[in-house]
Amino acid sequence: MSMPKLAIDCYENNKSWFHAAKSYEQIILLAKETDKLSEVEDYANRACCLYQQHGSPEAAAAAMDKAAKMTESKHPDLALGFYKRALAVVLIGDSTHQASEFASKVSRILVRLKKYEEATKALKKEISLNLQTKSYGQVGRLVVALILVQLTLEDYVDAKKTFKKWGNRCDPQEVNTLQNLLKAFDDEDPELATKMLASPFIRHMDVEYALLSKDVPLPQGNRQMTKNGIDNAAN
Repeated sequence: MSMPKLAIDCYENNKSWFHAAKSYEQIILLAKETDKLSEVEDYANRACCLYQQHGSPEAAAAAMDKAAKMTESKHPDLALGFYKRALAVVLIGDSTHQASEFASKVSRILVRLKKYEEATKALKKEISLNLQTKSYGQVGRLVVALILVQLTLEDYVDAKKTFKKWGNRCDPQEVNTLQNLLKAFDDEDPELATKMLASPFIRHMDVEYALLSKDVPLPQGNRQMTKNGIDNAAN
């Protein structure tokens, strides 16, 4: 990697920020080919900074996106950081549509990593962005996802508040599922909760949320009962 680094030094000395950033991206590709993905973080962040210095926020966000996709399967924590930075970059440029895409990736990785407290904040941000772009079809699903996370945290009060605040953005199927799910917790009815969590609608959500539904503790139940109950209901 010495040749690309020499080129970067030359570009930076001449304040050719864009070309220096491109050279860092070449190093990232070499790191992928040599399976040294843990080294990607520093190079990707430098590329992002240089693109921003050049006044190219789109290229900066794209560099973060590429690095995230490259590391997501083996190093999801790294990918999470890249998607967060990409989100921050596009928000500076007021690109709300693109921001909602990165916000979605942040939310899903947080759920996969079981960082549920942070995931609730990320999902609320994602809902807000989709409301700004009038992507109402997405909002309903995100409300369901947020309530699943809150129920996993056993935060039933906040789950009810979420439904009260954004339930009117859900379609009839989503409303019916959530009403019955929350009723199950109100009535401490594990059978109804199991049935709702195993509904085809929830099972066909993004994979992170579909898997999460198996970890939601049943009313007065434990996690193992939840998993067994949902699996049986789905069969």
